[in-house]
Amino acid sequence: MSIRADRTYINLPVKNLKKSVDFFTKVGFEFDANFTDENATCMVINDHTFIMLLVEDFFKTFTKKQISDSAKNTEVIVALSAESRDKVDEIVNKALAAGGKTSNEPIDHGFMYGWSFEDIDGHLWEVVYTAENGE
Repeated sequence: MSIRADRTYINLPVKNLKKSVDFFTKVGFEFDANFTDENATCMVINDHTFIMLLVEDFFKTFTKKQISDSAKNTEVIVALSAESRDKVDEIVNKALAAGGKTSNEPIDHGFMYGWSFEDIDGHLWEVVYTAENGE
């Protein structure tokens, strides 16, 4: 069995959300207002790929690690969507069984459920189920 993600979210920390949105708007990207607030915005890459721009303090809530200095290092959190809460648990449990480490405990926001792990190289992965239309 292979894992097949239907959406990919790449999370990037930013110092100033407004300046980042202004920059990427000028580049030609659009944003999903449904997933935008003072802490984050969702930049649409295509129907299946998105970049979440997160202010640094909010980004820090997803990891116990220090944020990489992007002037010196490169680091992202790769986020994959799953079709159910059970699928989130299944994927993370398989990662843990294969030698990964728990990054954070499961997070349940009602309409959104997620769990994260570190792969064997220390890269962070978020597996998230989001109910359609906030249901």
